[in-house]
Amino acid sequence: MKIKQKPEDFSVKESYRFDEAPQGRWRVYLMDKQKLSTFDAVARISQRFGLSPGSVSYCGLKDKQGRTEQLIAVRGADVEMQDEDLRLKFLGRTSEALSARNITSNRFSVTVRQLEHQELQKVTLAATEVARLGVVNYFDSQRFGSLKHGQGFIAKDLIRGDFEAALYNYLARPSPLDRTDDAKVKQFWADNWGDWTAKVPWEAGRRYFRIIRALRDEPQDFVNAFLQIDADYRAMLIFTWQSYLWNEGARRLLQQVLPREAIFPMPYQAGTLLHHTDAPSDVLRYLSKLTFPLLAPNSTFNDKQVEDAVKWVLGKEKISLEDLRIAAAPKLLFFKHEERPLIMHPEKLVIGKPRPDEFNRGFTKVNIAFTLPPGSYATLVVKRLFHFGVKKEEFDDIAPRPKREEEAPAPQASREKRDHKTGEARPRAAAVVAEQKAGGFLAQQRQKKADKASRRMESKKRK
Repeated sequence: MKIKQKPEDFSVKESYRFDEAPQGRWRVYLMDKQKLSTFDAVARISQRFGLSPGSVSYCGLKDKQGRTEQLIAVRGADVEMQDEDLRLKFLGRTSEALSARNITSNRFSVTVRQLEHQELQKVTLAATEVARLGVVNYFDSQRFGSLKHGQGFIAKDLIRGDFEAALYNYLARPSPLDRTDDAKVKQFWADNWGDWTAKVPWEAGRRYFRIIRALRDEPQDFVNAFLQIDADYRAMLIFTWQSYLWNEGARRLLQQVLPREAIFPMPYQAGTLLHHTDAPSDVLRYLSKLTFPLLAPNSTFNDKQVEDAVKWVLGKEKISLEDLRIAAAPKLLFFKHEERPLIMHPEKLVIGKPRPDEFNRGFTKVNIAFTLPPGSYATLVVKRLFHFGVKKEEFDDIAPRPKREEEAPAPQASREKRDHKTGEARPRAAAVVAEQKAGGFLAQQRQKKADKASRRMESKKRK
């Protein structure tokens, strides 16, 4: 099974509403994009028209891998864009910024490719199960791009108060999967961490200008520098870990209320999800009405099964609810409690007529169309329908986040450390080890630069 083999294979259109105000400050546009994330599209619009941060609002995040239509609003400026991969159509004006409440539903059309005849027979049964049981409303792999690209859960750095590590993982962790200039910029700052006067030779570096300017003014103020990241993106970095906690809790809840033979595993970017193939009628009614919380310090629970699942997740992560605070900037960086339906029910599900797959000779393709409420993932519905053909993520598709020195195994008696890039053993004097422990993350970066300069000098001497 393959999805998103070309942008047109995955299409989503928002159903929306907004209150028109002819003299409103916000211009509303229908944005048609492909092979662009919502963040990338908004960044391009903002950069081209010189818009200040917060001048573009939108209802929700749409998948990068596909063709999507969604609503955006621009404050105080008329914009016009008709790029090949990004187009805007003016719809009117409104007096308020857009948010998730402006979406009523999303209509998806997905072409599933590389199917065999027996899989088409199985999908009919799976569609019957989905209609009767619904689909567990997990967050799918798209939510966890920071794992795929090696940054890990940056929210964990934030709750530890390690803003330098959080900023380093955002700004200086180039993804092995990224072939754009953005990866070159991140490698540049990995090589020049702490030297904020260094000049980035790529235009893509402009994206991080506010961060670097803040560090040039106050080199040690990593809190302020981190806060220069776009507010919506900062919120998303927190929400990513919140989403993972939600997935783990929902998975645990299914284990608690359903027998093992009624559930099956499905791999995704952050681990394994569980789906159900059956449930007693009373359990089905219970699950269909249940919500599970996105966790925050003020989260409370009215359901014992939900509370037990949350306790299990917190124990697994070795945290408490009270730990979900970011003391250095509590008004700008915070976890917000929200109840999310445990089960989603796709509506108007239509499975099209099978046709020959022109991209995969000898296989069949089929189009699936359905409607979901805001915030639910179409890819989960497709995977649930074709769960027998879902394969585990390949290793090459995932870039594990490198461990920081203090997270690495303890050094051997010879005081050897391993280079975080090459993996080669590197002897260190006891004084250097002590300095690194005392100086923390920045001292480690200084030592790496010194080692690099020393190797260059040795190389010149040999020549």
